[in-house]
Amino acid sequence: MSFPLLTATAALPAIGAVATAAVPAARRNAAKALALLVSLATLVLAIVVLVRFDPGGDRYQLTESHAWIKEFGVRYELGVDGIGVALVALTALLIPFIILAGWHDADPLETGSRRWRPTQGFFALILGVEAMVIISFEATDVFLFYIFFEAMLIPMYFLIGGFGDRAHEHGEETASTQRSYAAVKFLLYNLVGGLIMLAAVIGLYVVAGNFSLQEIAQARANGSLDMATSTERWLFLGFFFAFAVKAPLWPLHTWLPNAMGEATAPVAVLITAVVDKVGTFAMLRFCLQLFPEASKWATPAILVLALISIVYGALLAVGQRDIKRLVAYASISHFGFIIMGIFAMTSQGQSGATLYMINHGISTAALMLVAGFLISRRGSRLIADYGGVQKVAPVLAGTFLIGGLATLSLPGLAPFVSEFLVLVGTFERYPAIGIIATFGIVLAALYTLVLYQRTMTGPVKAEVEAMPDLRIRELVVVAPLIVLLIFLGVYPKPVTDIINPAVKQTMSDVQKKDPQPEVEAAK
Repeated sequence: MSFPLLTATAALPAIGAVATAAVPAARRNAAKALALLVSLATLVLAIVVLVRFDPGGDRYQLTESHAWIKEFGVRYELGVDGIGVALVALTALLIPFIILAGWHDADPLETGSRRWRPTQGFFALILGVEAMVIISFEATDVFLFYIFFEAMLIPMYFLIGGFGDRAHEHGEETASTQRSYAAVKFLLYNLVGGLIMLAAVIGLYVVAGNFSLQEIAQARANGSLDMATSTERWLFLGFFFAFAVKAPLWPLHTWLPNAMGEATAPVAVLITAVVDKVGTFAMLRFCLQLFPEASKWATPAILVLALISIVYGALLAVGQRDIKRLVAYASISHFGFIIMGIFAMTSQGQSGATLYMINHGISTAALMLVAGFLISRRGSRLIADYGGVQKVAPVLAGTFLIGGLATLSLPGLAPFVSEFLVLVGTFERYPAIGIIATFGIVLAALYTLVLYQRTMTGPVKAEVEAMPDLRIRELVVVAPLIVLLIFLGVYPKPVTDIINPAVKQTMSDVQKKDPQPEVEAAK
């Protein structure tokens, strides 16, 4: 039997989470070091998976399949395609930076009502989320995917509610109340979506007789599984609703600004750059592959919702007073672009959407983590409390600017390529949607540059005069992300070579071909 590489990639952070939680309370630094070591070892395994993956080979590679619950046809089945392997690599890449950035976020408080914070628990929960996200990207059994799709909500609930941001304008008691509200709202929204998906998962089993993604998709393709149109549409809606909550898509998005606003900056990155990607990934893997006709049927409505997300999220970002909530609404706008690219049903759109998942994860991590360093220095999330930071902390201001420019998809930085592909792919089939969506780019430039101007330029406010620049640990976090943004902005080919074959197979699942350009015959 070959080495179960995919299982190891998910099991290592899970085991590391248990080991980190078991470290004695007095040895906080040992727990931090262990969590970081485990995350780096997981990154090494993810790189091995990436190297062993052959983009020109079978659709699902490094597969594992074992009987689990025979009575109900549930199997432990794993496999990665080009999209899954890219997102596994992204997750494993970001977690070490998240741990380093949050190095002191769970240290005991010197003042206030909460003097003790379970440091070991904070890092153990992060590793637990990593394990569940990775196996979600690897699962090819629908029931197995559902279990971890839901299970990741529990550690995220405690990370939001138990380890919230210390910078709050209304004091610790009010902050604790708002953290609890944000955590409960996050949990309830996603639980409702998950329960609706569970009904659809059961319905799929009743129709197909098993939970194997590959077997069901193959049966759909060869005609041996005949699913009534109404049944397929209801099942699709059950799956899509859960994924749209997780993504998040308007109008199911309202939990995200609360969660990101009240969480620490590293946890906010974990939410939007890692966990939320499971929703958009699942749209590609499950909605399009299992329910191709229903996906085409729902496309016009989904494109309209995605367009609303793009414009609505950007407009609300423009009006924000809170730095972290601004980034949250910007992410809602970006997820609108991702979903629009998926359902544009063109190879350019879907390649751009998949690339956007990677690039958005890196750019949001860069911007939010630098914002977190800024907030920790001043003790405030309000934009109005800053001014002139670039004069006292030029490196911090410079990295903040690059992260912001990546967020607005400046040419030469990674998100530009993916956003351009999404818009081109959408315009090919839905020109009106594509044209209106470009308005989101204008708004992105507005909220990003206004944010930078108000916080970094102008007279130096008295409260930031003694603000230190980025420290070595913080530079180690930010510098690699900046390098990646520039490298993938100039040379995205290493990523597109991996994801494009999987995109072509997804296009084949829904039996869609790219529109042919209309060229006037030469006279």
